[in-house]
Amino acid sequence: MTARERQAAAAQRQARAVRLGPRSLAALGLASAVGVAAVTWPFLAPPASTVNAHAQDAPWFFAGLLVLLVAVVTAAISESGLGAKAVAMLGVLAATGAALRPLGAGTAGVEPMFFLMVLSGRVLGPGFGFVLGSLTMFASALLTGGVGPWLPFQMLSMGWFTMGAGLLPGADRLRGRTELALLAVYGFLAAFAYGTVMNMAGWPFMGELASRIAFDPDGTVPANLARFVAYCVTTSLGWDLGRAVVTVVLTLALGPAVLRALRRATRRAAFEAPVTFEAPRP
Repeated sequence: MTARERQAAAAQRQARAVRLGPRSLAALGLASAVGVAAVTWPFLAPPASTVNAHAQDAPWFFAGLLVLLVAVVTAAISESGLGAKAVAMLGVLAATGAALRPLGAGTAGVEPMFFLMVLSGRVLGPGFGFVLGSLTMFASALLTGGVGPWLPFQMLSMGWFTMGAGLLPGADRLRGRTELALLAVYGFLAAFAYGTVMNMAGWPFMGELASRIAFDPDGTVPANLARFVAYCVTTSLGWDLGRAVVTVVLTLALGPAVLRALRRATRRAAFEAPVTFEAPRP
């Protein structure tokens, strides 16, 4: 292979701002496992469990625990190779996403930040994607005053959302319309998944507000599952559908330009280029 061919192959290779090491993977796996337990515990605990007696307290406990876990994951991933150039790009993308989120707040799920998270995770990889998703949601909450017990769940869910885009197949070779179609389908499904996770996190808070769709500590798993489905359909189906459609439309319309810009930026930043020192000439 000639030098020019090697350069062309390197240009086509997918850049990664962060490479996940064993410690980062372990921390991310632990946080994800606790996060899954935090949102699915109403279906895991049997009706006679003492956990159900604290249905109003459990979300607060899990929220506090997730704050610590997300911080640990972010620190572990940062130590694995989040250099100055990657930090700069992380700041720019997180600020852009945080600024995009309020544009459609309160309007049928019009949240343009989701398409940017999909494309960023695709180009920069799952490790960078998780940190970006979590940080963007945190910055957005500070910007809009949306700080509350739901914030850790939003940070973890958005971290999963963005990380998932980085795990999609064909990152090094898939381009053009096929890649856009893949990202659009992922964005559509993941937008609903994000809404479902957030519904599960807030559902136990309802208490007596809506007896037919609220979590019943004494109910069976099938009965509570039916209540949860009714809760999602009643309260958030339209919102989640709007978010999914907007994500697809923006991905197809702006995706080619944004993907080119992100890939050009990562190549110029040369995240993975090793530092070398040349001997001084005599």
